Amino acid sequence: MQTTVLTPDEAFAQTGLSLPPAPKPLGVYKPYLIDGKYLYVSGHGPVQNDKSLIIGRIGADMDMEQGKLAARQVGLTILSTIKTNLGSLDRVKRVIKVLGMVNCTPDFERHPYVINGCSELFAEVWGEENGIGVRSAVGFGSLPDNIPVEIEALFELA
Repeated sequence: MQTTVLTPDEAFAQTGLSLPPAPKPLGVYKPYLIDGKYLYVSGHGPVQNDKSLIIGRIGADMDMEQGKLAARQVGLTILSTIKTNLGSLDRVKRVIKVLGMVNCTPDFERHPYVINGCSELFAEVWGEENGIGVRSAVGFGSLPDNIPVEIEALFELA
């Protein structure tokens, strides 16, 4: 029996999820930068389909399950930036590094669980071998506009 390997675009389509609009920079930075075979993606927040942001602090305004969904939404926002600017998720060969920042109360300790929302999405799109890279998940006392999660990532281009 032959196994069909899906392209990243096909794998994303199978999730049934939709991409929000790619955000425009609100400061002095580029949303992404290509250097040779590497794609650097600036910190992204959880943009929803109506362009609004998910707002709130984990441990105060939302629980960790809501935080994990917010991290997945950040992942979708990153995918939107890639697809909008590079034309296809197929342009990315693999995830190299993810830095997940969690806006949370001082007693919250499940940062990695929250960031799994993004990491699991990337593993669905690029597969376990290429969709899981190295990662840091850390807590912050605040993030811009009181978003619950900000994530930046580094990818290798195909």
